[in-house]
Amino acid sequence: TALATNDSPDRDSRDAKALAEEADNTSLSMESVTDGKNARGIPIVKFVEDISAFADSFTPAASAELLIGAFSDLFSKFKAYEQNLSQKRLTFQEKIPEIEKSLALVNHLKKKKDEGESVVTRYNLADTIYTKAELDCSAGIVNLWLGANVMLEYTHDEAIELLSSKLENAKKEYDETTKDLAFTRNQIITAEVNISRIYNWDVRKKRSSEFEATGNSFGKSKSAHTMIEEHAAVFRETPNEILLSEFY
Repeated sequence: TALATNDSPDRDSRDAKALAEEADNTSLSMESVTDGKNARGIPIVKFVEDISAFADSFTPAASAELLIGAFSDLFSKFKAYEQNLSQKRLTFQEKIPEIEKSLALVNHLKKKKDEGESVVTRYNLADTIYTKAELDCSAGIVNLWLGANVMLEYTHDEAIELLSSKLENAKKEYDETTKDLAFTRNQIITAEVNISRIYNWDVRKKRSSEFEATGNSFGKSKSAHTMIEEHAAVFRETPNEILLSEFY
């Protein structure tokens, strides 16, 4: 196990400075670690088959630290987008049953009007206190809450048309959000796999170099977590960054 030395902070500072200079001069950008976009405009994370060839494709050749930083930055953006989509999906899960309930109620009122009958129901006077009420359906009028403390009066047919349209749109957006969420999670997995493979590739490369130089096959390297945290921060500060906010 490697022991910490007094010059460790200075060495880490030099490493961070060198990485920052590399990030400023490299041709590596966020476009380099993505492979276009899907039909909904969400970037597709590139899966790196040959890490050595991928690193050498940049000018100058990208280090493992820089590659890990790029994929880590992309990973963090997808995680934020995943959270946004999860919250949006939850909102639709609560909204759709409410619309369905309102639509069923208006249809029931319309049916009673057509049959010439009134409706007996219970309404809330206060917490845990309800009373009976008889509704005259002959007018064929209902009032719908539209949000922002706005309520409008509609005929039964108008209310049914409005609620049916809102229900159709809500279900459509819910399905699209569910698909986007599944796609986003796949991109997160791809980014994680790339980070792990690049780290392991770098470890093998360093150990091979140290073995050739010293005959010692047990080289020293930082942990994957430390490397990811340090270099993702550096890459985020480069001018090559593109945000996923374009498709939020």
